[in-house]
Amino acid sequence: MTELPLDQIVEGDCVAEMAKLPETSVDLVFADPPYNLQLKGDLHRPNNSLVDAVDNDWDQFDSFQQYDAFTRAWLAQARRVLKPNGAIWVIGSYHNIFRVGAAVQDLGFWILNDVVWRKTNPMPNFRGKRFCNAHETLIWAAKSDSAKPVFNYDALKELNDGLQMRSDWLLPICSGAERLKTGDGEKAHPTQKPESLLHRVLVGTTQPGDVVLDPFFGTGTTGAVAKRLGRRFIGFEREADYAAIARDRVAAVKPHDREALKVTVSKREAPRIPFGQLVERRLLEPGEVLISPNGRHSARVRADGSLVAADVTGSIHKVGAELQGAPSCNGWTYWHFHRDGRPIPIDVLRQQLRAELGD
Repeated sequence: MTELPLDQIVEGDCVAEMAKLPETSVDLVFADPPYNLQLKGDLHRPNNSLVDAVDNDWDQFDSFQQYDAFTRAWLAQARRVLKPNGAIWVIGSYHNIFRVGAAVQDLGFWILNDVVWRKTNPMPNFRGKRFCNAHETLIWAAKSDSAKPVFNYDALKELNDGLQMRSDWLLPICSGAERLKTGDGEKAHPTQKPESLLHRVLVGTTQPGDVVLDPFFGTGTTGAVAKRLGRRFIGFEREADYAAIARDRVAAVKPHDREALKVTVSKREAPRIPFGQLVERRLLEPGEVLISPNGRHSARVRADGSLVAADVTGSIHKVGAELQGAPSCNGWTYWHFHRDGRPIPIDVLRQQLRAELGD
């Protein structure tokens, strides 16, 4: 079996290089392909200064048909190397994203979301003949309709101040110290993406140790963020100048420690901890008294993990519900134990055991 070029930047055509990889070998693809901007002539500001637009050879295609063929070729290879539960992110502008989206669906991917990256500091429309182009679109798609890709819902919620992460992301374009420059002060790459964008993608849809493939590696944003977040990466880049810059950039990145890379896990996905395990592990002792939040109700712990209160016995949930005359009760948050003179929810002990299992 061919070994993966993990944490390497490979110079070459992405279609040819992906063809060398084993099938079902990567967890996520993040692709920032040429946009085929179809610029016609130079673009000037109102003061007649020249705009540094994307006019590189790698963004030039003779026709839509040529661009479509290129798109289908690299997408087909990307799908081949994705694991069964793998997923892909593709970013583009109005110039190309609709054509890319059609190819994504035609090749068997299953679109999960489109995400609008709304730029806080977009470039103005200098000619004043169109709207200011203030966003780009990302497509997030699973390898198939039966795939179950990573989605760290609760982690993304934490990133968003406790609110469900929406599909419109307000982030600045790459600028300031983050914008890489050449020796003569020019932009190293005309379409360098901000690390904040990749941070959100990788925290939300990968796990530490996952392999992230970027077929259009450029100056290495995906690799830098992946290394920092404890993910493995593979980068393909056909332009030697970009690849050289990316190698220096990624080499300078220091990964975060393992503890810092842990993300909030959904309670539905967390390991199930029966209340009885708290008794078995002597985190609570048989005969210990648990109390309700307002102190009105109490119950004793029994050796088998049940509770007894007056004439009511049963699980932490059943006893809590009957004492309140309620149809149901979450016993983990209802019942408290005393330590150092203060009440503590028994859920704290459950989280302690879950943390041990996570390690």
